[in-house]
Parts: sequence; C-alpha cells; structure tokens
Amino acid sequence: MSDVDEKRGKQGQGRGGAGAGARKGEGFTDEERAAMRERARELKAGKEREQGESEVLAKIAELSEPDRSMATRLHELVKECAPELVPRTWYGMPAYARDGKIVCFFQPAQKFKTRYATLGFNDVAHLDEGQMWPTAYALTALGPSEEERIRGLLRRALG
Repeated sequence: MSDVDEKRGKQGQGRGGAGAGARKGEGFTDEERAAMRERARELKAGKEREQGESEVLAKIAELSEPDRSMATRLHELVKECAPELVPRTWYGMPAYARDGKIVCFFQPAQKFKTRYATLGFNDVAHLDEGQMWPTAYALTALGPSEEERIRGLLRRALG
C-alpha cells in the first residue's frame, strides 16, 4: 500500500469520529478544507466586486455627456434590479457579469463615434423569443419609459 493509499485509508478517523472526514493529528478535514476554499472564493468575489465597481465608475467618469449620464443611470438600474451582477469593465466598457460571464454592457457612442450608445446583452442573457430576438438596444437618452424597459430586460436576462 502506498503512502497516499495509507493516508486515504485513515480518513474518517479522529476528531469527528468515523465518517466525519477528520484525520487525527493530520490537520484539517476534507470538509474544513472545502469550507475554507469556499470562503476564499467568497472573499475573492467580494474583492472583485469592489475592484470592478471602482473600475466601472472610473470608466463612466471618463465619458462625455450624454454617455456619462446614461452609463451612470444604467449602473444604478443594474444595482437596483440585478444586484447579483458584478460590475466590471469589458473591452474598456462598463459591463455586468454573473458567474464570471458578461451578461450586459454599455457601449458609449463616443467609443466608436456613433450617433447612439448601445445597451448590449451577451448569449448568457435569457432574452430568447422564438427563433429571433434583439441582443442590443440603441440609446440616445434614458427617460422613465426606457428605464422601465431596461428593468424588464434585466429581469428577463437573469431568467
């Protein structure tokens, strides 16, 4: 029997009793290590959210009007309607991710010198309607009706 096999055979003995995954005198149990890994992921996610938030706000601050106002309001709408989305930049644009995948993004008009900004959704957004549906929306201003429509899109996108 190899050392690895012998160590595996000792699992379940010790502090937690048989079957608890503890090993007497050998450090943490499998369950404890799994809990620590989960906590590390949570802490990393918190840092990513904080860092992403500051990066997105910095990008928004760099924009000229009316892109800045629309991006600011969109950011507020996402935080209000979809707090589980994590802000981050994506190709230098404000974006919002779930499980590390971009769900939606704001493309300022000034980025590609177009006459309108774009609210875009990636394939992880659940906006499917039959065999064809829009994934990008032109924005020239954000009023109450546009905001309500965006709220609905965010709710649908998160399915």
